[in-house]
Amino acid sequence: MPELPEVETTRRGIAPHLVHRIVERVIVRHRGLRWPVPRGLAASLEGQRLNAIERRAKYLLFRFERGTLLLHLGMSGHLRVVPAATPPQKHDHLDFVYEGDRCLRFNDPRRFGSVHWTKEDPENHPLLKSLGPEPLTDDFDGDYLFERSRRRKLAVKLFIMNASIVVGVGNIYASEALFLAGIRPGRAVGRVTRVEYARLAEAIRTVLQRAIAKGGTTLRNFTQPDGNTGYFRVHLNVYDRAGEPCRKCGTDIRHKVMGQRATYWCPSCQA
Repeated sequence: MPELPEVETTRRGIAPHLVHRIVERVIVRHRGLRWPVPRGLAASLEGQRLNAIERRAKYLLFRFERGTLLLHLGMSGHLRVVPAATPPQKHDHLDFVYEGDRCLRFNDPRRFGSVHWTKEDPENHPLLKSLGPEPLTDDFDGDYLFERSRRRKLAVKLFIMNASIVVGVGNIYASEALFLAGIRPGRAVGRVTRVEYARLAEAIRTVLQRAIAKGGTTLRNFTQPDGNTGYFRVHLNVYDRAGEPCRKCGTDIRHKVMGQRATYWCPSCQA
């Protein structure tokens, strides 16, 4: 599933090909995504110039002259830039054809992605307005996590995966960040100290920045018509390594299910 690093890498990959170009046509082959594609989307976009592509959580924000397109990749979606005449493949649901023969094509086999159009401030959109801060900004630090954790009883891993607390900390990255911070994923949030939350905030930033840097060199085929963008692999310390020795101390990595998600940790390195 695309997570924050994959979405950010996608943004960086497609932006140089599209920003400052005008949309000439919008082709909708299948409206039945997670929410139906707006019927007036073509009329809203055609003739508009794209000013910027930004990211909020796992949403891509295409900033046009008179509004913003919000796009979510869902569980299996990906974007690529191809010549406009490139024949569509199975699951190619949307084309945004720009001047200069540039076509942004959205492929989504499971159709859990979504596309939305708004003329208002996108931060007030129902899908964005309740989101927590971005983990790579100054709004996110250990003090923030400590204050938001008070009077809560859930496990710290579930806490940092809550998008209303902080966005972009997916299942893999939560396990990896907790390992770097030396905190067991099942520990109650109220039992994590302010100092430990400072370590955890820094670990979250480190894990995400490493993944984005890795994606910048391996998730790169945004202009290939076969659509083989793929997703990158990062060097994992604990995730999906149950029973294998910890890279730091040699203790076997443990595994359990928390919140219906696989969770991994080292019983020696994480307290």
